[in-house]
Formats: sequence, C-alpha cells, structure tokens
Amino acid sequence: MHAYREFWSKMFVFNATATRTQYWPAYLINILFVFIVALLTGQYNEIGNYANYNGDFPNNSFTFAIFTLLVWVANFTIRARRLHDSDHSNWWLLIGIIPLIGDIWLFVLLLLPSNPNSRWTVNQSDVD
Repeated sequence: MHAYREFWSKMFVFNATATRTQYWPAYLINILFVFIVALLTGQYNEIGNYANYNGDFPNNSFTFAIFTLLVWVANFTIRARRLHDSDHSNWWLLIGIIPLIGDIWLFVLLLLPSNPNSRWTVNQSDVD
C-alpha cells in the first residue's frame, strides 16, 4: 500500500525515478479502481464507445471524467519516473502514439530493470 500512497502523493513529480515495485502495484490497483468507479457511475458501457456520443453529460459522467483525468495524470508522471529508472527519457512515452507496436514497445520499456547509472539519481521516495 505504500507504493499506492506514493503514487498519489508524488503525482506531480517528474524529475525522479520509480522502481518496478513502485510502478506495477499502483498501476494494477488503478485499473481495478477505474473499473469499480465505472461500474458505480454507470459508465462501464461508455468506455471506448466514442461512436455513439449523444452529448449527454450527467453528474455521474462528470464524476467519472474527473476521476479518470486524475488517474491519467498520475499514471503519466509515474510512467515518466519509471522510464527514468531504466535511464530513458520521458519523451519515450510518445512511442505509444504508434498503434500496437508503440504500446508493446512502451510496455517492454516499463518492464526493464533499474539502471544504477541512470541520469536521474533521486528516487520518488526521496522527494519531499
């Protein structure tokens, strides 16, 4: 649970690193939480359904949108820190723009072990 608390408390920290044990539990817990919030707000059938958008934006949609925006920002920054840990620039996040291949490549980069000679020497746990 410490990794998950750090995930939220270090939401705006870019210039640090995150180990695999700091990244993966928080990432997987967020997948579960987004699914639960989607169920509770009734948005589970709207995820990925952009073709039938009717312009209706009830309160539960607003709640889900705010929650997913916060999760997206926190995921973006922890991915940048995870890439820093393996001595890659956070610009590698843009590889995800390439359909399928980019996502696979980014997944592999996020799986790489820590590099002790990384340009980023401070871990997210050491940042105030």
